[in-house]
Amino acid sequence: MKAVLRGAAQRFSFPASVVAAAEGAIDDCASAWAGREVTALEVTSKVVAAFARAGLDDAHLAGSTGYAYHDRGREAYEALLAEILDAPAVLARAQLTSGTQAIVATIAALTPPGGRLCMLTGRPYDTLRMALADAPNALAKTGVRYSETPWKADEELHDEDVIASLRVGPDVVFIQRSRGYAPRRSLNIADIAKLVELKRAHAPRAIIVVDNCYGELVEAREPGAVGADVAVGSLIKNPGGGMAATGAYVAGTPELVARVADRVFAPGLGGAVGPTLEGQRWMLAGLHRAPRAVAESLKVLDFAAALFARLGFVVSPKTGEQRTDIIQAIRLKSVTNIVAFARGLQKLLPINARAAPEPGPVPGYAEPVIMAGGAFVSGSTLELSCDAPLREPFEMYLQGGMDAGHGMLATMSAAAAVMAQS
Repeated sequence: MKAVLRGAAQRFSFPASVVAAAEGAIDDCASAWAGREVTALEVTSKVVAAFARAGLDDAHLAGSTGYAYHDRGREAYEALLAEILDAPAVLARAQLTSGTQAIVATIAALTPPGGRLCMLTGRPYDTLRMALADAPNALAKTGVRYSETPWKADEELHDEDVIASLRVGPDVVFIQRSRGYAPRRSLNIADIAKLVELKRAHAPRAIIVVDNCYGELVEAREPGAVGADVAVGSLIKNPGGGMAATGAYVAGTPELVARVADRVFAPGLGGAVGPTLEGQRWMLAGLHRAPRAVAESLKVLDFAAALFARLGFVVSPKTGEQRTDIIQAIRLKSVTNIVAFARGLQKLLPINARAAPEPGPVPGYAEPVIMAGGAFVSGSTLELSCDAPLREPFEMYLQGGMDAGHGMLATMSAAAAVMAQS
């Protein structure tokens, strides 16, 4: 592989220092990649078994229009997703265009007027906090009492802080599985199980909502398997397998999912409506192929972590550490390096490779944000992308990568651009 990598690197004129670091990174990844394949097989067997039991035929791929009553494909897809996500029921619709929209709808549906909402894992990512607490029409401005459990950067979440938040008596507690833009580690399923147990002990009536974005199919179990009442995520990330064109899901108990469906559509209609148009075929195909796409992403991130660690940068998680999402944080030390990384990555993305990313204002963010993306499905971070708010500690967040070979070359391009600044 090293000889092939050397030859491929010549096509892009990568500097010798980056090629040497990449060759060492391949050695660093050997054990981690073997582990990724073991987990991938376990997850794949779960998905393949669900499809085998589903009994799909060509009619399930047809899609629907209008109100879309009795859409067989949609019903089959939601049943498959429920089984794969370890949940009794799922609402998965194109009418939910993002994970953030699905999260806000879920929390709004499940938090009573004047109720308490506790963000159990600290400050949520910027756009979600805007929607829940800061925007003029945010949920907190309608009478919902909003609070955040403190979680200091680069530390663990302390049980005593969690217990103090729970003893206030929240109606809904929210767990953000992925790190978002916070300099803290992401949560694995065992971490979520521990928070569920603390909730049961100190706030038994509260509903647990897990933001599952970026985490689906990374581990063999999902939040529903350890007692989460609801898990929410985007279909154009992990479950979409790079093929779903839009959509998000809400997975949980039938009663809670029905409440969310009434909120999204209309009371009394709920999940009975929602056309799939031409997208059902690709949602089903993407779900079937998602385990391999996620496994490839984890390999790309292992390589990126090893590469940048060898080049002298702090990375989280490190190569070989447990991963629970498809995000790699790289502490690049300066705005200059962040911009260089984004531009270097963009050069080897399949769409808009000639673009030169620039920091700029993004709704929901206090600081300028830079992003690199060139996906066939707009916003599908599973396909390989990066973004970063321009603030301390100047971390770049690399996401996804459906093909390890492409991801290795693209991250080498990013590294070459960064090293050119020194």
